[in-house]
Amino acid sequence: MIRYAEALEILLREAPAMQKLREMPAVGQVLAEAVVSGEDLPPFDNSAMDGFALRVGAEGARGGMEYDVCGAQAAGDDAAEAGAGCWEIMTGARLPQGFDAVIPVEQVEVLVRHADDRPQRIRLNADVPHAQHIRRCGEDVAQGEAVLTAGTRLEAAQMMLLAALGVAEVAAAAPPRVALINTGRELVDDPRQPLASGQIRNSNGSYLAQRINDAGAELVLRETVSDDEAAFLAALQRALDAGAQVVLSTGAVSMGRYDFIPDALRGLGANLHFHKVKIRPGKPLLFATLPDGQLFFGLPGNPVSSAVGLRFFVEPVLRRMLGLPVEAPLRLPLADGYRKRHPLRFHLKGALAVDTQGRLHARILPGQESFKIAPMARSNAWIVLDEDAQDLAAGASVDVYGLGHLQAPSLAGVHA
Repeated sequence: MIRYAEALEILLREAPAMQKLREMPAVGQVLAEAVVSGEDLPPFDNSAMDGFALRVGAEGARGGMEYDVCGAQAAGDDAAEAGAGCWEIMTGARLPQGFDAVIPVEQVEVLVRHADDRPQRIRLNADVPHAQHIRRCGEDVAQGEAVLTAGTRLEAAQMMLLAALGVAEVAAAAPPRVALINTGRELVDDPRQPLASGQIRNSNGSYLAQRINDAGAELVLRETVSDDEAAFLAALQRALDAGAQVVLSTGAVSMGRYDFIPDALRGLGANLHFHKVKIRPGKPLLFATLPDGQLFFGLPGNPVSSAVGLRFFVEPVLRRMLGLPVEAPLRLPLADGYRKRHPLRFHLKGALAVDTQGRLHARILPGQESFKIAPMARSNAWIVLDEDAQDLAAGASVDVYGLGHLQAPSLAGVHA
């Protein structure tokens, strides 16, 4: 049985290198290279207001001054050359060359109108400083500027920026291809199926499948098989045929009569790097390399044990495959004391909350047993205590991780 740090070192050593793809930007991609803007944003000087564009110079213009309205500029109009007087201008419209300030329409008085109601002459009702209400070319992003760094995960805000800059292609990390095999003759996948005596519903399958996608990977196969070595090996072959780089199984890795996976892997010629880690929950976890280099994780069957195996063993490998650095936790104070009875690394269902004085703290939830999944639905973070930690008093600092490696710890759904 090895310590977590030793297991993590093995995992990162065996993890495949990131593969790059050049493709259209899409939500969920992780950038493999920085994005450098080929354009200025805004692409031209434009008005931040509906109003009137003026030439005021460094001294600005004083309230009470009058101007003839000599033209109009709407969003989408071509470049124009300013002459005398002022121009009516709309928000986002290109500033006519030679003008250097905009006054909002609410701050002018229309003295004379054309027959079609267009303003012909105006008076300023407020002072207008130089460059007022102008969005300068390149003020947001300058051409040649690196706007997104490698390792950035594209979400809606990043997609907005790329769209504004006309970025049609990015270098992205290829999503790791993952297969999931749940073992157990007691498992029932169909939620509509009544349970027979001794059966349970396959909660691991739905949870792990979603978390694999949340982790930036592609789920290429998901199957449930009985406690049968031949059925398992057939499913494993289908996973490899589907292109899986990483295969996860749940169940059949402990010490019982039906825990056949270690021997099945040895029969294939797999290299078993470790089997059992000094953690709770999930101690029987197994990690192996298959003959053709694919990675195999045998996760224990208890729901929270499998969740811990994915979060703290599989996801560090997925991070490496996505080109991301080793994850660093937050350090937060415990809300209450905790008695730690065993020299193992604990992974605890936790909740972050803000107390009445506005201070953030981490609370270890009741119901830490590995079969209890209701507390998982109330959890918004993982609290981790290393092997050497002993009993902790309230206020002691602990490591806090998000529910997934691409998710920061959250305050959603909790109260102080």
